[in-house]
Amino acid sequence: MTAEAVQPAAPVAAEAEQRAVVTQFLAHEARLLDEGREEEWYELLDDDLLYELPIRQATEPRANEVDRTAWRLRDTKAHVRTRIDRLNTGIAYSEIPPSRTLRLVGSIEIEATDRPDVLRVYSAVLVYRQRGIDPYFTLIPVRRTDLLRLAPGGVRLLAREIVPTETSLETPNLGVFL
Repeated sequence: MTAEAVQPAAPVAAEAEQRAVVTQFLAHEARLLDEGREEEWYELLDDDLLYELPIRQATEPRANEVDRTAWRLRDTKAHVRTRIDRLNTGIAYSEIPPSRTLRLVGSIEIEATDRPDVLRVYSAVLVYRQRGIDPYFTLIPVRRTDLLRLAPGGVRLLAREIVPTETSLETPNLGVFL
């Protein structure tokens, strides 16, 4: 057996390394948000962030049901900063008491983009959410498409499109980040 047959090809090793980096980033991000560490999560956001939650139309054929001209949320990094600051005022009533969350992230697919420092990442996320005063919980299933910038200081979230599985969200508000 030759040395070439034993060692993996460079692209396979590069793909494995990318998968490890992306999976670690998504897991770390989920843990920070679940633990209420929004300030640390904010540091993972790229300055050019675009964070979108488009409207899904139940009356449209599946190919046309996501309306990318209308949004429940369409935030820049500055908008996210405002949301986090509001959460810290003590009068953000949608999050008093704070939600207890658990994010399960899976079905991760990674694609190269035309930019060598940016990866497109598809994932499925299930967010369990329960507020301390409520006897019930909600599950928020979504599909996400992220652009991750591989920056010298670490991975940064450049863009996120969140498409809910449901057309009508059962959660009383969107006071949590998806």
